[in-house]
Amino acid sequence: MVHKFKIAVVEKNPGLVGRLRNMFADGRVANVPSIDHVLESFESEIYDILIITSAAFKAGEVSGIELLEVIHAKSPQTQILFMVETKDIKIAMKALKAGTYQYTKLPITDEELRLLIETAIEQRPEYEAQAQLKPALKTTKLEQLVGSSAAMQDVYRQVRQAAATDMPVLLTGETGTGKDLTAQAIHNRSNRNEGPYIAVNLGALPTELVASELFGHEKGAFTGAVEQYKGKFELAHSGTVFLDEISTIDEKIQVSLLRLIEQKKFHRLGGRGSITSNARLITATNEDLSDAIKQGIFREDLYYRLDVFRIDVPPLRERWGDIPLLIDEFTKRYNKSFHKNIMGIAPECITLLESYDWPGNVRELKNVIQRAVLVCQGDVILPEYLPPRFNPEKSKSGKVSFDIGTTLAEVEREMIVRTLNETANNRKRTAEILGISRRALYNKMKKYEIR
Repeated sequence: MVHKFKIAVVEKNPGLVGRLRNMFADGRVANVPSIDHVLESFESEIYDILIITSAAFKAGEVSGIELLEVIHAKSPQTQILFMVETKDIKIAMKALKAGTYQYTKLPITDEELRLLIETAIEQRPEYEAQAQLKPALKTTKLEQLVGSSAAMQDVYRQVRQAAATDMPVLLTGETGTGKDLTAQAIHNRSNRNEGPYIAVNLGALPTELVASELFGHEKGAFTGAVEQYKGKFELAHSGTVFLDEISTIDEKIQVSLLRLIEQKKFHRLGGRGSITSNARLITATNEDLSDAIKQGIFREDLYYRLDVFRIDVPPLRERWGDIPLLIDEFTKRYNKSFHKNIMGIAPECITLLESYDWPGNVRELKNVIQRAVLVCQGDVILPEYLPPRFNPEKSKSGKVSFDIGTTLAEVEREMIVRTLNETANNRKRTAEILGISRRALYNKMKKYEIR
């Protein structure tokens, strides 16, 4: 008799778990609520057997075949059993190719079920413990993402889950939280990591150029189109396209993007033939798309195609304990950039930085440390090297004056820089204060080389 084993069961209708628990009192039988939760279960346990019914396989939002391939590759000691209805035999064949140990038709008797389980356990391969999917108890860094807080551990978990699938991902969160780094982490952890990763900031593009940038154009498609141009979806091919500020696209682009998601095809501007796209799509927004839907400026059907797997990237103020880790990361980075040898940061600086609300999130902290490393005269960052807003006694008023003879371009550039500083690099708020559109702000920042 086989003892000491663990079984994970994914079934649509209850019953199989109870039967297994009655048969194997010595073993542990876990009920996984759906196929979408399998990877999450494997992060906290190592299972000898994974049983999936064809009904549960078809009911999940994740790609079942891709999931089986991940389990087979990352947890090879797990025997995967596929229990299939007669009508789903073709699915069983695909499951076998993806790494399933064996399949059996339903219904199955208790005697047959017991024999199947015991045989699978006896024949399971032996591997070292490091082959499991279970991650370190607390990860402090994932790709370029840094943080050990509970909020970031949740993000890391979701990044690993998203990377194991090919479904569209929607990243939400305030400006500066690291949605771009999260998208790149998903790409780097996915089976598309050898393909290109192409990021597009839609908010920085003039409206009339968005379609050409995404889908390309043929020669002569419009005035100035002197040659054929391949868009980002064509260039990405088997890689990933990341569209930031997705809320800024107009109705026409929304329709084209919806067609691309549904049919995996698109047209270049001025082109007649369809081009097939195999690129994975990740989008991001710092605005509430449900409000945009209510206002009639964002299509509801497109929203539901994008919001298949959502990851909320937390603001820095909710990431307890992450600021010292981020400070250390940025200090090392800018030591190298500025050829400095800063050894650390004074405790009173840590206190000031941790008590700040960080409206600009990680991006604002990065800029603060960059400045501090640059102006630091010793080997330790002191409060005097932080921006004035961290020392209220030294803060200056919000008034700005210019000498006669200052050019309008110089005035405009200085006002943009000052306003960005006052809003902690919040570009939406900066545009509102300056009375211009966000796209106009991006254009001016590019013109004046403001980063």
